Amino acid sequence: MAFLTEKFETEIRPSLMEEFQFGNPMRVPTVEKVSLNMGLGEAVQNPKVIESAVEEMAAIAGQRPVIARAKRSIAGFKLREGMPIGVKVTLRGEKMWEFLERLIFVALPRVRDFSGVSPKSFDGHGNYTLGVEEQIIFPEVDYDKVDKIRGLNVTLVTTAENDEVAYRLLQKLGMPFRK
Repeated sequence: MAFLTEKFETEIRPSLMEEFQFGNPMRVPTVEKVSLNMGLGEAVQNPKVIESAVEEMAAIAGQRPVIARAKRSIAGFKLREGMPIGVKVTLRGEKMWEFLERLIFVALPRVRDFSGVSPKSFDGHGNYTLGVEEQIIFPEVDYDKVDKIRGLNVTLVTTAENDEVAYRLLQKLGMPFRK
């Protein structure tokens, strides 16, 4: 069992119940899923980019990603419907908790000049999105095999009804928010 799962059950859930006056422990919000998304606009000119992105995303997430394809053609971008333009992964359960642990305690502290993540990136419904500028902050990615530095979006979907509760949940999990 992941460290964060245990911490959530023993410390975080009881403290959130007390703080927000939840009568039932099942009303306490939790992280439902984590979505990772890597957009690859350069895949239009070079289809081999997708292969390396799939390998890197699989190493980061611990799960094989799905290739996202263009829904419609856009002549200005030389893009045709069905062309691969990104990779995405959705993590749930134990893999999700393990990824969150690596993100919060290993990857984010490796970012150069890191001063915390923005507390303003909530969507109004309790979900949080952050952009990672370099995939090499994850120790699973082999630096020597990286052909190009790429970023990715990480979306944490919570069961919280509003941003305030979601913020406290992520803060107690250890998310390093800026002051």
